Amino acid sequence: MARSEGVNQELTVVLNQLWSLDTNRLKPGTDYTIALQGKAGYVAKGSNQARDNARAPLFSYVNENKLKSIKTYSLFMSLLDNYEPSTGVSETETTEELMENQLFLNAVLETELMKCAHGYLVSKGQSPSDQLQFKKQLYDIWFKLYHRDRSGGEDSCGFEHVFVGETKYGKEIIGFHNWVQFYLQEKQGQVDYKGYKAQEEKSTPDEDDHILNLQFSWKGFVKPVGSSFIGVSPEFEVALFTIIFLRSTEKVTTVKVKVDEYLLEVVVCRHGRAIGTSYPKLLSSNNRDL
Repeated sequence: MARSEGVNQELTVVLNQLWSLDTNRLKPGTDYTIALQGKAGYVAKGSNQARDNARAPLFSYVNENKLKSIKTYSLFMSLLDNYEPSTGVSETETTEELMENQLFLNAVLETELMKCAHGYLVSKGQSPSDQLQFKKQLYDIWFKLYHRDRSGGEDSCGFEHVFVGETKYGKEIIGFHNWVQFYLQEKQGQVDYKGYKAQEEKSTPDEDDHILNLQFSWKGFVKPVGSSFIGVSPEFEVALFTIIFLRSTEKVTTVKVKVDEYLLEVVVCRHGRAIGTSYPKLLSSNNRDL
């Protein structure tokens, strides 16, 4: 069966519109450089031991001036230290942190990319046309705190899980699907990249790919297989995952789409009226295996 079968054509059209509008996406080889190195090995279930098949960091260069000067990136980075990574430990939100959430959403809503996403959702009856009401909808989806570990208080939210990362029961990494957070944590010595993961032997990724399946350790734990967009803007990810979340009522939604040269699955899991997790899985790129 051809791997392109089962592609959601409507969402493919919309997501390619967003891709073309992602003017804040960084360019591989120019704005950043990654070193894929070796293919990651097998990690037994429940184990935090992984062979390191990548001696050097994943990111060998990132243009930090761009990260600091582009509004959505700089405001996004200000959110990354607002969370307690362990599930079961209640989050506390300061007035400053709540304001940072609002400023980030304001910046995202100013982009042509998010205006396009908003227009599409309005046309489908999934979002209010009023921008303030749409902003509240986004806030509830991404920033409203909820219980992930029932033993404690409100300990998680969609933004924390997807973009920052969490540790569960002191045993494993959950979430953590954002490249900026990965780069910053790697720079601080908190993340150790172990190698790339390919769907098949023949689908080895390229260093200019904008989506990567990978293995890494963080805070003493190993994520056997993680996945992340690379180089894309925060607004692109927020828009993409929000659209798929709102277009489905299923607890777990998996959509196959072709965005630019990438055939991928996008997985979005619901936690009530908020996002529980969301991430891309690269199936193939550069028209390989299609």
